[in-house]
Amino acid sequence: MTDLPYYHVDAFAQRPFTGNQAAVMPLTHWLDDAVLQAIGEENNFAETAFYVPDETGAADYELRWFTPEVEIRLCGHATLASGHIVLSESLALDRVTFRTRKAGILEVRREGNGYAVALPAISTEPVNNPEMMQAMGGSPMSMRSNPDSYNMFVYATAAEILALKPDMKALATLGDDSFTATARGQDTDIVSRVFVPGAGVDEDSVTGSAHAVLAPYWAAELGRDNFTAYQASARGGYLGCRLDGERVWLSGDCFTVVKGMFSLG
Repeated sequence: MTDLPYYHVDAFAQRPFTGNQAAVMPLTHWLDDAVLQAIGEENNFAETAFYVPDETGAADYELRWFTPEVEIRLCGHATLASGHIVLSESLALDRVTFRTRKAGILEVRREGNGYAVALPAISTEPVNNPEMMQAMGGSPMSMRSNPDSYNMFVYATAAEILALKPDMKALATLGDDSFTATARGQDTDIVSRVFVPGAGVDEDSVTGSAHAVLAPYWAAELGRDNFTAYQASARGGYLGCRLDGERVWLSGDCFTVVKGMFSLG
C-alpha cells in the first residue's frame, strides 16, 4: 500500500469554507502522469497541486497542477495553497519558489497575516469573437484574448457580472479555454467571474491566473498598479492585486481544513 500526504486548503479565503479549494500533495518524486491525473479526478477539485524537490536548483520545488480532466499551464490559487503548506510546515522560511513547466518560476511569500503569490502578468489584445460573446451572455462591451487560451469580457456593471448565465455546453466545445467576465466593482475596485467548462470546471471559485490577466488591463484602466478584487462565485473570494513590471502579486489568506493521507491501494 502506498500512502501520500494530502492537504485540503481553502485559498484566497477570509475564513474556512470560503475562497477556492485546492488539494495539495507533496511528493518525493514524480509519479506516472496517468496516476497524477487519476488523483486529480478522484479529488474532484478545480485543481490538485503536486510538488517535488527541484533537483535543478532553479527553485525550491517543481510544481504541477491537474484539474479533474487535464493538466494545466498555470494555477494561482493552488500555487498559493502549496506555498501555504510549505511555509506552515517550515516557520523559519519567509518565501518559497516553485519551478513550473510552462509558467516559469513562481514565488509565494508571507505578507501581513497571509501570503502573496507572484504570477506572470498576462497581456491581452482586443478581439472580436461573436460565438464566444454569445455563449458568455449578457452584453459585453469588449472582448480581449491571449494566445494561451485566456479570454476576458468587459461588462458595464457589477450587476451584469452577477446576473450572467453562460452557455456552458457552448463554451466547452471551444476547448479548455478560460473565460473571465469582469467589470468595475461595488465594494472592491473590480469584480469578476471565471468559467472553464472545457477543463471540467464550470465556474471556478477564486482564480489566480485570471487575475494575472485582469491586472494589466485594470491597472491601465484605473490608472494605478494596486487595486482590490472580488470574484463573485458561490464561495466568493477577495484578492489584493499589484502589477509589478512583468509580474502580478496576488495577496490573500489560506486555511488548511483537512490534513491526512491519500492511499493508492
